[in-house]
Amino acid sequence: MAVLMREAIGGSLRRVRTARRRTLRDVSRRARVSLGYLSEVERGRKEPSSELLAAICEALDIALHDLLAEAAEAIAAGTVAAEAARLRRPIGLRHMDLRLATAEDEGPFTPVAPVAPVAPASPRRPAAPVALASARAA
Repeated sequence: MAVLMREAIGGSLRRVRTARRRTLRDVSRRARVSLGYLSEVERGRKEPSSELLAAICEALDIALHDLLAEAAEAIAAGTVAAEAARLRRPIGLRHMDLRLATAEDEGPFTPVAPVAPVAPASPRRPAAPVALASARAA
């Protein structure tokens, strides 16, 4: 499943806050946002408005564009990881499970008598133009 923008932004906010050893309470006071709402933003449950995001970034002393760039990288990494996992998924049976059908096998793939080859059709020539009845009357 794809990484949502709110999850990537929330994860980036939490990484920045913990790297700077700041508490949720301290950041919520400086940003003038409730502690519960900030926690939900960090967990990716709420999507903050641009004004609120700017206030949180200011409280963390980080540029908004740096936060958004980190979130975009997280989304790209999640997309690449999902695509890699999809490509690693096996398709069909394993090689060791495959075998050739025999005459004793029953089912839709039972061998049948060979069919004689069909000669290729000769190329068609264009038909001669047909005169219209009204042209003959004239």
